[in-house]
Amino acid sequence: MTHPSERDRADEHLVREAERIAVAIGRMFPGLCEVVLHDLRRPDSAIRAIENNLSGRQVGDSATELGLRRIADPEYPSVIQNYSNHFPDGRPAKSTSIGIKNADGRYVAALCLNLDVSTLSPLALTLANLVATGAEHPGARLETLRDRTGRELRSHIDSFAAARSSTPRGLHRDQKRELVQHLHREGFFETRSSAQLIADQLGVSRATVYNYTK
Repeated sequence: MTHPSERDRADEHLVREAERIAVAIGRMFPGLCEVVLHDLRRPDSAIRAIENNLSGRQVGDSATELGLRRIADPEYPSVIQNYSNHFPDGRPAKSTSIGIKNADGRYVAALCLNLDVSTLSPLALTLANLVATGAEHPGARLETLRDRTGRELRSHIDSFAAARSSTPRGLHRDQKRELVQHLHREGFFETRSSAQLIADQLGVSRATVYNYTK
């Protein structure tokens, strides 16, 4: 029977500590930031932990291109921060990848954060309006009523999903039905475009949205 060496035990300790950090960060940003820990000692089954699963990957999936580069080159940058990325369904993401080296200078793990920036757009627009100054004709904003209604609808959807540690598309069918019925009661179906917007946010058909209202 082969016993793990002191170096192997030290490496495993590093990875376990990184896993605790990954879980803690993920639970601080439910439904908003995917946190993935890659065990680079096992590239074919690298994903050791994943919190707020926004990409559809699973524990045991293989390493990404960044992980393979770090395995091949210990001099590869340890931190790659705030780079543009995309989830499989097309949603934009802002990502940061942090390589973790052992005492020998070899990468043993990588902690990756993928922020779903699509959910932040309504908030950014709201804050921009909040701090805007110098509007000579406040009444002119009435022309953007339809857009503001759309933003409010998206905000309701995002908040509902975030409260359940999910994204709109990641909600279970019963949760989507509950959300649609709530939106229907709140009067969000009064404009013709609302059903299509809800369908796009939830990743279902327009017909399915209307079916959920029953």
